[in-house]
Amino acid sequence: MTLIAGSLPNRPTDADISILALDRTDETLAAISSARAQTGVATHLFVLDQGSQPAGLRRLADAIRILPNAALLSVGCNLGVAGGRNLLASLGKARAIVALDNDAEFATTGTAARLVAALDADPRLAAIGCRIVTETGADDLSSWGYPAGLLPHAGESFDAATFVGAGHAIRRSAWEQAGGYDARLFFCWEEFDFCLRAIALGWRIRYRGDIVVRHKVSAEQRVAWSDARWFYFVRNRLYIERKLGRTWREITPRAAGYLLKGVRNGLPLQTLRALHAAVEMSPRGGGRRMSEEVETYLRGNDRIYRGSILQRLRHEVLCRVGAASIAG
Repeated sequence: MTLIAGSLPNRPTDADISILALDRTDETLAAISSARAQTGVATHLFVLDQGSQPAGLRRLADAIRILPNAALLSVGCNLGVAGGRNLLASLGKARAIVALDNDAEFATTGTAARLVAALDADPRLAAIGCRIVTETGADDLSSWGYPAGLLPHAGESFDAATFVGAGHAIRRSAWEQAGGYDARLFFCWEEFDFCLRAIALGWRIRYRGDIVVRHKVSAEQRVAWSDARWFYFVRNRLYIERKLGRTWREITPRAAGYLLKGVRNGLPLQTLRALHAAVEMSPRGGGRRMSEEVETYLRGNDRIYRGSILQRLRHEVLCRVGAASIAG
């Protein structure tokens, strides 16, 4: 890791704002501008470049060099979302870790302050997920990580089993207690995995539909469903099930469902590769099963809203159509 521009914090602030960069230079600069425009809260901005083209990295350095309380770091390779955010979190000192995708912007200059205030107001909250909208203000269906039954309540607030990484805040003490992200996930499901561990420790997760992040859904360096995204989706979800102590026999129906979806979407080989990878990376003896308290939390705040298998499939199709229309 190399510090390219700016400086690391020498004292705690209210919020560390983290942005991962990999090309998308114009969008990243807009995200940086949005982060530095935040008011009402003391922040330190961290930008981690994970292999951008040299010209783009120079532009990021020029932008960070003139900013107070900001740092641009480079690792020269892609650590993934989980690994990159772990690294940045380890460098910060603030009580709140606020993360923003590099193709997203805070909707207002007071967004970070509201996230910090929300965490301060409820000491049992581990994390807060923002409402993610497109540039037109419509809900970004590709970033709706909650049950489809809750989509009509996107402007409200509710306890949840996860949050969406495009815009969120995590309490540092909960982050440290739960052990951060599992870097082996690389990309996809890392927020859900973290939340399960936090919930098991007695923390809660909250969605706040009144705290908004605008998401451009840039096509550049975006992992598409027809590319590696499906592989990570399948591999990581099965790996998490194994970490939860599920036997492969218990996991088989989910794996079979993914295989059928993969065949339907023209990705049978990628699905088989993901199944094999899940077996290879999973703990041999399985993980620790969730307690009844955790099961109760998940039933009351997630599963009850999931609906039937047909409803879930319909929601999945809508999300993919929405993502395709935004990218196009």
